[in-house]
Amino acid sequence: MSFSCPLCHARLMRSEKSFICPQGHQFDMAKEGYVNLLPVQYKRSRDPGDSAEMMQARRAFLDTGHYHPLRETVAGILKEILPESAAAILDIGCGEGYYTAMFADVAREKGAETYGLDVAKVAIRAAAKRYSQVVFCVASSHRLPFDDESMDAVIRIYAPCKAEELARVVKPGGWVITVTPGPRHLMELKGLIYNEVHLHASHSEQLAGFALKQELSVAYDMSLKGEEAVALLQMTPFAWRAKPEVWETLAKQAEFCCQTDFSIHCWQRED
Repeated sequence: MSFSCPLCHARLMRSEKSFICPQGHQFDMAKEGYVNLLPVQYKRSRDPGDSAEMMQARRAFLDTGHYHPLRETVAGILKEILPESAAAILDIGCGEGYYTAMFADVAREKGAETYGLDVAKVAIRAAAKRYSQVVFCVASSHRLPFDDESMDAVIRIYAPCKAEELARVVKPGGWVITVTPGPRHLMELKGLIYNEVHLHASHSEQLAGFALKQELSVAYDMSLKGEEAVALLQMTPFAWRAKPEVWETLAKQAEFCCQTDFSIHCWQRED
């Protein structure tokens, strides 16, 4: 399997260190091994996606293993649902590749190739450096650079994507696995930032063309060191609301207890 051109949607063919379509659109491989398929006209900013600081914080936190139960759970689901004839899976919003690497181990057992996609070039560069078993690309999740009905499974952890694009690239009978924050996710961390802490809204997503086959939650308590709590806050979307004293308080903590609450939904593409 290969990429499709983000400009004309024709199949991209690999030529040494480049991908080229019949129309002559060319996309060069970076030295780290990924390809940038995000044309400048599709960017909403100069450097879309997470900053280098956010990416580094996420890698530092994930490397501690505190989110390992989530990674193992999703990988276990993937192992159950992927057919023996699987050809390809895709991790949308893969970031620096922490989850993608384990998904690739599962896919390899089925003979399938694993693709990781993110809009942040700094994250994809870091991912490609560490995880050579995955094919990484910089691209928009709203314009997936893949052929129709080319994916056996798509994993989406916190990442946005148009339902129409998912329905286009997933094979009939294929799967989409989504992970979203559960109602009580990171309540203690939010309590340091907001005067009034609200529960996350219950899951209400509907994916046209897919049937919801399974839903489950993964919830547990974490005991974090001060620097781990700081890294966790830095990788969250509410970090920008934290006042300086919040960062200082977290950094000084010998132990910070915080709960996780993840909602997992498994959708199957209807024929």
